[in-house]
Amino acid sequence: MNRIFASIILLFISLSFFACNDKKKENTETTSDSTAIVEESKEINIYSQRHYESDKNLFAEFEKQTGIKVNVVKASADELINKLEMEGQNSPADVLITVDAGRLHRAKSKGLLQPIESNILFENIPAHLRDAENQWFGITKRARVIVYDKEKEKPENFATYESLADAKAKGKLLIRSSENVYNQSLMASIIANSDEETARKWATNIVENMARKPKGGDRDQIKGIAAGEGTLAVTNTYYLAQMLNDTDEENVKAAQKVAVIFPNQDGRGTHINISGAAVTKHSPNKENAIKLIEFLTSKESQEVYMNQEMEYPVRTDIEMIQTLKNWGTFKEDTLNLSKLGENQEKAVIIFDEVKWK
Repeated sequence: MNRIFASIILLFISLSFFACNDKKKENTETTSDSTAIVEESKEINIYSQRHYESDKNLFAEFEKQTGIKVNVVKASADELINKLEMEGQNSPADVLITVDAGRLHRAKSKGLLQPIESNILFENIPAHLRDAENQWFGITKRARVIVYDKEKEKPENFATYESLADAKAKGKLLIRSSENVYNQSLMASIIANSDEETARKWATNIVENMARKPKGGDRDQIKGIAAGEGTLAVTNTYYLAQMLNDTDEENVKAAQKVAVIFPNQDGRGTHINISGAAVTKHSPNKENAIKLIEFLTSKESQEVYMNQEMEYPVRTDIEMIQTLKNWGTFKEDTLNLSKLGENQEKAVIIFDEVKWK
């Protein structure tokens, strides 16, 4: 009987010991988790395609205001999207920033982003400049416009994107390669606003009207007009604005030879694209990620983007800098930019079919 009693006492002591150890372990894990939460609140990891000084300055200001350390990984959009795919749920990324809504749509379609709720973002950003399911948000805006030689062309002759496909533009047009994402998104917008056959005819005629084979960036098209290679070009507004305010006199002179047409003002409006930001699917610092995107759409941040990079703000309550003000206000296409991503693959196929190099 004594042996049985002693065994029961020993068993009770052993169970009590393990119970205490489990409690200690639980407390340790809780403490560890609490520490992790504190650590999370002090940093944010950004995967960004953008390479501008304004971004660097804004991240530094965000760090200063919040005490949250900002870590940035820079690469092309395709590289960053592939990186997120490979890392999966172990990805350290909190925010993805790219130029072009089509790339953000691609990241969303691969399940790499997550929806967020933010009244600040809903208020700051018009609906057509953000994802309908709140998975990405525009932070800067650029219009893709027609520029023309002021001495050789009349703006009323080329008031639409469609007019660039007319016979009157034959041998005059300078434009980038079909591999350029800005042209792909422009083409995607034409598909979305009309149909594939209309877009195919447009692209076919554009190729016939080119003054030379596509080469270089948007600035090179403007320089091409100045050099007499053509009289019409397609470019994003901020490239021209930057050239007009450049320290290089040759760039300024080239930019001054052209004027801007905001196409389709009597119709759907001028094609718009964005730089945008999204919270990644497996963000370890989700609250910090939301704070950052909200910060980037604040009035102060929007003015930094405009003043330093000459990009249009996504907010509607910002007073324009003089260069943008000189061009006047314009009607923009309010097509939801998700449509650019949805139609980009079709755009690339059409470009290949019509041999737009």
